[in-house]
Amino acid sequence: MDVDTRLAEDWVRAIAAAVEREHEHLTELDSAIGDGDHGSNLRRGFTAVLAVLDGADGADSPSGPDAPDAGPGALLRTTGTTLISKVGGASGPLYGKAFRAIGAALPPPGQPPADAAGLGEALAAGLRAVRDLGRAAPGDKTLVDAWTPALDAYREAVAAGAGLPEAAAAAAAGAERGALDTVPLQARKGRASYLGPRSVGHQDPGARSTVLLFRALAGTTAARAAEKPGAPA
Repeated sequence: MDVDTRLAEDWVRAIAAAVEREHEHLTELDSAIGDGDHGSNLRRGFTAVLAVLDGADGADSPSGPDAPDAGPGALLRTTGTTLISKVGGASGPLYGKAFRAIGAALPPPGQPPADAAGLGEALAAGLRAVRDLGRAAPGDKTLVDAWTPALDAYREAVAAGAGLPEAAAAAAAGAERGALDTVPLQARKGRASYLGPRSVGHQDPGARSTVLLFRALAGTTAARAAEKPGAPA
């Protein structure tokens, strides 16, 4: 299975649907150690992304039936740019930069599309963008604590011969473990760091939203694989 424009769009739409379902939970988590707006900010951002994809913002849809296929990279870069422009707080710039980096790392139209390994490199570029912007490292109680084990699990699965759906499922499980592992940590970055020891005992909301991102990737790739039973991933 390769990363084409439809797969990229389906992934983004799946993330938007997950955020719509879980935004209240994300806000609840953020209310404990942050500004209490993580869920509402992401909801606003991905609603804007869907409007761009559908052409409802007044611009031509980059994914409509009459739109030229600019490739999955362009679609993900547009997603990132929209998040940066529409989402307040830290989550907009962080996720926006991540999607822009993922998109930039994917091959442009006219070149062979990314396979499972290629998407892994793009996901690594996304993590680097987050770390560069937020200056966060594993253990700081941020989304990096979910993205890092997700990427590690993804790469391990690909190295063992897994296809994209299996690698994405491994990444989702890794993200889940990483998010839960933020509960006993003391925050060293962001608004939560102001609480000091009082941040211990709470799950980081950015780590939880990162779980949604990787779960959406797993679900999207599994659905694509199910369209062609027996086809190689």
